[in-house]
Amino acid sequence: QVQLVESGGGLVQPGGSLNLSCAASADVSQYTLAWFRQAPESEREVVAVIKSSGLSRFYSGSVRGRFTISRDNEKHMAYLEMNNLKFEDTAIYYCAAGDGGLRAPSREYRFWGQGTQVTVSS
Repeated sequence: QVQLVESGGGLVQPGGSLNLSCAASADVSQYTLAWFRQAPESEREVVAVIKSSGLSRFYSGSVRGRFTISRDNEKHMAYLEMNNLKFEDTAIYYCAAGDGGLRAPSREYRFWGQGTQVTVSS
């Protein structure tokens, strides 16, 4: 069993930046890692995905060019660098690990963190 713990969320003004981290309790180097988010009264949606090697990434259209996903397999960590944040980025952000591909649906992810709140407000 792998436990994932997100950190780095908070309150930021529009145009600002935040860096999220996801710490795994065990080796996750063989898993695809992803960040999802869920806004109030909305379904959970994928934000960014990175394959085990770190060489292949996927971004949702709403964050492409502003967010960057990365991972450090030696440290059992995943990261999400978020720049030029917008009001609509406000959500709980979740880290997930699974065996699927870049476009795998959320149900294919085996392990999930508890989430970290990101609020973009002036």
